Amino acid sequence: MSKRLVALGDSFTEGVGDDDPGRPNGVRGWADRVAEVLATREPDFRYANLAIRGRLLGQVLSEQLEPALAMDPDLVTLYAGGNDLMRPKVDIDALADEYDKAVARLTETGATVVLFTGVDGVEDPLFRRMRGRTAIYNEHVRVIAARHGARIVDLWAMRQLRDRRLWSTDRLHLNALGHAEVAIAVLDVLQVPHELTPAALGPRPVLPVRQQRAENLRWAREHALPWIGRRLRGESSGDTVGPKRPALAPVES
Repeated sequence: MSKRLVALGDSFTEGVGDDDPGRPNGVRGWADRVAEVLATREPDFRYANLAIRGRLLGQVLSEQLEPALAMDPDLVTLYAGGNDLMRPKVDIDALADEYDKAVARLTETGATVVLFTGVDGVEDPLFRRMRGRTAIYNEHVRVIAARHGARIVDLWAMRQLRDRRLWSTDRLHLNALGHAEVAIAVLDVLQVPHELTPAALGPRPVLPVRQQRAENLRWAREHALPWIGRRLRGESSGDTVGPKRPALAPVES
């Protein structure tokens, strides 16, 4: 059983979208949920989360890899590259080369390493345009995982993540229900027994076209335009944010 979990990445791993004012950075997320389950099974369990929202793959690796290795973890989760895929231009092959070298260093320590594919955004007008990029990225991740013996959580195959009810209002980040789904998938990949259960949402409601348009316009005004503005100004949502758990520590019950 794992005793030292270190989570690396961007907003997905930090837990953005799963608001919890009582926690560091004001978010919970799937990694916290996984750590909570692991802590019940190992009295000496310790957990660090170095992920910071808005980080590109190169930033994740340059800022988080060495601190993670210094903690001598026996379990590491790593997801990065989603923010790169959203940029106008991206060299996915170059990203994969960086990713491969980082995963090699992590697995060489003997730690169990968990990687993630990207989500299939086929039902969202914005992310449908990125579908080809994401598919190429995912194939690289699968090859890297196979090459180095890493575990993989296939978010692309999780059809439930196409349901917008699992996403926050910004449509970029999972909400509490979505993060719970990912936590279940991670624990299942690790073959760790748990009592987490998926949300029973029932059939998705069919919205009138007029309501869909109104919601899309509101989303563009409240979320898409500010995001584009930050990109144009060279700003990131994580510029003033640090890792919420920068050192290994026990998990509070």
